Amino acid sequence: MSLWIHWWNVIWRLRPAFSRLQAFLWFTTAVAGFTVRTELLGVTSIVRALNLDARYYNALVDHFHSAAVKLDQLTALWTQLVLRLFPQPLRINGRCVLVGDGIKVPKCGRKMPAVKLLHQQSESNTKPEYIMGHSLQAVSVLVHAASSLFAVPLAIRIHEGLVWSNRDRRTLLDKMLALLGIVAIAEPFYFVADAYYAAHKIVAGLLQRDNHLVTRMKSNAVAYTPHHQCGPRKRGRPRVYGRKLKLRSLLEHPKDFQPAESSVYGENKLIIQYHVRDLLWRPAGRIVRFVAVVHPARGSCLLMCTDTSLEAIEIIRLYGLRFKIEHTFKQAVRQIGAFTYHFWMSNMTPLRRNNGNQHLHRASPKYRDAVKRKLHAYHVFIQAGVVCQGLLQYLAVAFTQLVWNSFGSWLRTIRPGIPPSELVVATALRQSLPEFLLNAAQSSIFTKFVVERQDTKKMAAFHLAA
Repeated sequence: MSLWIHWWNVIWRLRPAFSRLQAFLWFTTAVAGFTVRTELLGVTSIVRALNLDARYYNALVDHFHSAAVKLDQLTALWTQLVLRLFPQPLRINGRCVLVGDGIKVPKCGRKMPAVKLLHQQSESNTKPEYIMGHSLQAVSVLVHAASSLFAVPLAIRIHEGLVWSNRDRRTLLDKMLALLGIVAIAEPFYFVADAYYAAHKIVAGLLQRDNHLVTRMKSNAVAYTPHHQCGPRKRGRPRVYGRKLKLRSLLEHPKDFQPAESSVYGENKLIIQYHVRDLLWRPAGRIVRFVAVVHPARGSCLLMCTDTSLEAIEIIRLYGLRFKIEHTFKQAVRQIGAFTYHFWMSNMTPLRRNNGNQHLHRASPKYRDAVKRKLHAYHVFIQAGVVCQGLLQYLAVAFTQLVWNSFGSWLRTIRPGIPPSELVVATALRQSLPEFLLNAAQSSIFTKFVVERQDTKKMAAFHLAA
């Protein structure tokens, strides 16, 4: 059976998230274009990759702006589908593991809503300190892939640049919690994130729904020992917090550390030192577990988990898997092109260089609706890239041998136990696309939709078939 048949059987399950069948078929066409294109140049590259007639360019652009795409329902449906497609999501103590992080995408359009001056905190010399662009936050779920792990993307949203009300006091932390609500995973989970998310809002929002946070602590963080009452208690509220403790002091007592084999992904026969303390942390308002880790090559760090029943080695392992979302970002940028949208708003007030947030609470309702429509187009485009990347990862895990049989190219090294990358699966799908479209026995509503809109005069395959 062709890879495209499996691909279609999966994406068809997203049909309920669209008000009209044609909107769903255009979305499916966009995802297919993401899959097989070889250039990352926006909608035009999708048109060229599928050899669509030029007059359908505007129809495809209009689709991304269409209200027939119910974005939040599509995100929730995609999340449920991912948890069913991947039979072995990573589970710790019966909980699945979500990873969250932010990404900044350069955008120079002066008529693109939500573009603002962004500061990049990176140790890479190739990244400028300040850029104009979109600031996004993402959520992925960790799944087993043979002897490896994938961070399958679930949702990505633009969370900075627009202020709709002067009473809006939401921060990126509030918006990350809202994104977790849109993803709508019913079962409890661990949320793994970097030190930026070690805050009261995230902890309280997760604990309210019986979820837990695994994160890295800042070097200036403090905690408290539980207070033990000595003698008769005085009037007033009972004291809770005892002695104040700087968390970096946990690294100053080598005798308290114990050795263990590293549980970090990809490290074998490497001995690390760690020390565990359960202390009161004010942002959580409860006792949490801190783990001081000394790595022979990576240095020292302080980790925290709100679940005090989770073993220290598992906490180290979970935070070590946080980098998987960075790999997902890399593939989304360089292979999928999930952020290559170029939708301008013609009647928008042009942005200035080094522009900050765009305040819209005094704008007219018509202008605000136009901005919301454009932001919706960005998110639909990004979600199409998310679905494309997730489908490539699913085919790599579930149909590994079929992918290699359809690859039709050459790699110097094929590592056993490691599933094919998104690049390999995309190449296999690109090789088998003409056969899928031309084979009448395997025709579907999607193939008919695409073939009827293709410019067959430019396709050698269609000339041979004729």
